[in-house]
Amino acid sequence: MAVADTSAHAVEVLSALAQVSRLTVFRLLVKAGPGGMRASDIAAALEIPANTLSTHLRILTAAGLLTVRAAARERIYAVQFDAMRELVAYLLEDCCQGSPEVCTPLADLLAKPSCCGPEGKTNEAVSRSRRR
Repeated sequence: MAVADTSAHAVEVLSALAQVSRLTVFRLLVKAGPGGMRASDIAAALEIPANTLSTHLRILTAAGLLTVRAAARERIYAVQFDAMRELVAYLLEDCCQGSPEVCTPLADLLAKPSCCGPEGKTNEAVSRSRRR
């Protein structure tokens, strides 16, 4: 992908996340892990009306941040972890420029073990490591 294409895609993804409800939905789905959540469960957990949530999910999906699959009469949404990692990698691509002390805290955060601990449980602090 050309630099201009990469930059345009990063702007699209960041724009999709640049709204409080969409960012909250995205973070909830990061916590849910690869299995995702039913749209009705997302709406209930965040107390967002179904029609409003539908718009937010459509925007996040169009930006490539979520996948959606049908399960009976429900739609299940899950984070595209590769897309999240690509965005973070793009943002940090030129980090440090000769000053490693600037990026060391970020590298430490990104080097944490995978998001899923024993018994498949997830927690917010560790889920941030999925960005790599």
